[in-house]
Amino acid sequence: MKVIICGAGLAGLALACLLDRAGWDVTLVERSPKRCRGGYMIDFFGPGFDAADAMGLLPRLRELAHPIDNATYVDDAGRTVARLDYHQLADTLGGRLLSAMRSDLELALWEILGTGVDVRFGCTVNNVYALRSLVVTLSDDSTLEADLLIGADGIHSRVRELTFGPEARFLRYLGMHTAAYTFRDRRLHEQLGQHFVLTDTLNRQIGCYAIQDEHVAVFAVHRSPDQSIPRDPQNALRDTYRDLGWIIPQVIDRCPRPPDLYYDLVAQIEMQHWSKERVVLVGDACSAVSLLAGQGASIALAAAHELAHQLAQRPDIGDALEQYEARMTPIVRNTQAIGRRIASWFVPTSSTRLRARRLALQLSHLPGLHKIVSKALVGRRTTLIEDTAQRAASD
Repeated sequence: MKVIICGAGLAGLALACLLDRAGWDVTLVERSPKRCRGGYMIDFFGPGFDAADAMGLLPRLRELAHPIDNATYVDDAGRTVARLDYHQLADTLGGRLLSAMRSDLELALWEILGTGVDVRFGCTVNNVYALRSLVVTLSDDSTLEADLLIGADGIHSRVRELTFGPEARFLRYLGMHTAAYTFRDRRLHEQLGQHFVLTDTLNRQIGCYAIQDEHVAVFAVHRSPDQSIPRDPQNALRDTYRDLGWIIPQVIDRCPRPPDLYYDLVAQIEMQHWSKERVVLVGDACSAVSLLAGQGASIALAAAHELAHQLAQRPDIGDALEQYEARMTPIVRNTQAIGRRIASWFVPTSSTRLRARRLALQLSHLPGLHKIVSKALVGRRTTLIEDTAQRAASD
């Protein structure tokens, strides 16, 4: 069986690894001219953590992880006003939590990618034709035939546009823009220590954390009624955050230009179906949950694991795609609802909500209450990967 996977992010890489292991002929195409670096820090837990465990990735991911003691909210003078203890959060998750750069999660997958996978950088899918077999033309003017095309090409998916229609039909804008970048600064690196430090501010927020080689990673999110990405993201970011206090002016002055600056909308993708004939979507292409939900990477990896399992176990591709959707849809919809529900807590719009967040985090340190706060953040646990493993063992 031949498969073309568009997008070499977490979902695409995981699928390439798993389908290659299952004996598929895999071609992986990626729009970027080379492997992506940098990005932003994520808290990795949930079904994707279970999928990484099933794939044997956890030892390597723990090596690549960055230890964080707590998320600390500070005022304009850098004084702590609230704190979320990561050790308590990990305890709620049974220790199944790690913090890592998204690019490091991808690195772990690149390291196990089979040499038989045909990887093509600097190109994407131009057209898809469903003839006697699936015919795909790429932007490098090559033409490929395949049994299946998988769109793992993110929230602005080209495969989704070609197969299902314009992005506007599926994108749900959540009223915010986000950005991320890294820079090297030994003094700021030492000042941050093992804390994820965030500004305690209205309608906008910047978070900073120290990573390897004296680098500082920056995450920013702000509310905006404008559902378009600015022509000059660097200047837009500087204009939005430059007047904040503490170390933020220094951090903003170090903001690079794209492509070293990641900038996008905070949004979700909502679709009734993720497959059509011999084309299927996975990860953010069909089920972006938004950074507010905190499980985008986890959902992407879990979905890739589930899709690969169904394709490997079922001889009929249509049946496999149907089962994949049926098992992943409830998880995605629940996680998207969490993201929408905590939007006002994540980026408060009023002083009242800002104070309420401080109080909730302060109370979270009391015995028993930390589990309530933690569960509100991570949602209910799913046994998707365990169930898949049990079914595979019984087949």
